[in-house]
Amino acid sequence: MTTLAELIGVLDTAYPPKLAESWDSVGLVCGDPADKVTRVLFAVDATAAVVDEAIDWRAHALVVHHPLLLRGVDTVAADTPKGALLHRLIRSGCALFSAHTNADSADPGVSDALAAALGLIVTGPLDPKPTVAVDNWVVQVPRTHTDAMLAALFAAGAGGTGNYHDCALRVPGTGQFRPMSGADPAIGTIGELQQVDEDRIEVIAPPAARRAVLAALHVAHPYEDPAYHVTERAPLPSGLGIGRVGVLPEPETLRAFTSRVRAALPQTVWGVRAAGDPDRMIERVAVCGGAGDSYLGAVSRLGVDAYVTSDLRHHPADEHLRAGGPALVDAAHWATEFPWCAQAEGIVRNALPELDTRVSFLRTDPWTVTGTD
Repeated sequence: MTTLAELIGVLDTAYPPKLAESWDSVGLVCGDPADKVTRVLFAVDATAAVVDEAIDWRAHALVVHHPLLLRGVDTVAADTPKGALLHRLIRSGCALFSAHTNADSADPGVSDALAAALGLIVTGPLDPKPTVAVDNWVVQVPRTHTDAMLAALFAAGAGGTGNYHDCALRVPGTGQFRPMSGADPAIGTIGELQQVDEDRIEVIAPPAARRAVLAALHVAHPYEDPAYHVTERAPLPSGLGIGRVGVLPEPETLRAFTSRVRAALPQTVWGVRAAGDPDRMIERVAVCGGAGDSYLGAVSRLGVDAYVTSDLRHHPADEHLRAGGPALVDAAHWATEFPWCAQAEGIVRNALPELDTRVSFLRTDPWTVTGTD
């Protein structure tokens, strides 16, 4: 039977916690990783109604996008709104897990799900994150000590990341040196040129392991003064980052594109509205699930025809259009993030097919009434 820890492992692999913004709170909120899990419910928010659904369905885990405890708290007493939800979940044996900005920046992530719902062909992130920094270590070592050196470097954290470990390059060669007065060479004679069969080995390691790798190198190397150098790889673009940019299969007017967005997303009181010339042709589109007005400048520089997001404010939107920025399509915050639920469910279902999973279709958008109701 699957444990909660195994479920968390799948989610953390898909949405690495290290991608979360520094202010965010992601991961397990309540629950015992050793507990068994058979049913998992997915939702954008852990509202009272969603918690009711999870408990009524006898779910063992509720996976949400928005953290229940984003800000610092000093109590989760049962007589507080959020505390009451946590107590109900715990009493019912249902864990709570959130993947927030880490799911926003993952590849695929929240905005990939939104782009797919709109029929976009994604070309890359709106605001890309660089690849993780990595050191490249080059060490010259007598061939008799190559295996011992590699073992020491691997134990110190060098030699690969992800699904590959103990990775190295060996290049045979001939090293030479002349020990001078005051040296204490492991081999050779003072004043005489010494030539040795050596290997030039290369390994990669995270910068955080730099001190440990250097210490291991000195311990394992037979020479008094080993030859080595270390360089840090330049940041490279990646598929990670907030938002996505994509293209439509065929250009269409802003009026038609707005209808496309309305049809693709679940209905809300907020609805879908657009700003710009209704007859403007739209082909290249940027999207950002959730609140995205902080990226108005970025989308203008990207040269897209339209930008789909939520929670756009009057003055930033007006100034953006006055400056000649792309058309804006504003939808409800919950609606733009809802497609992620099916994405997350699919990832878990594929990795852990023995689980019973489902998406909550309860509308957790807070707006409930329009002026015409």
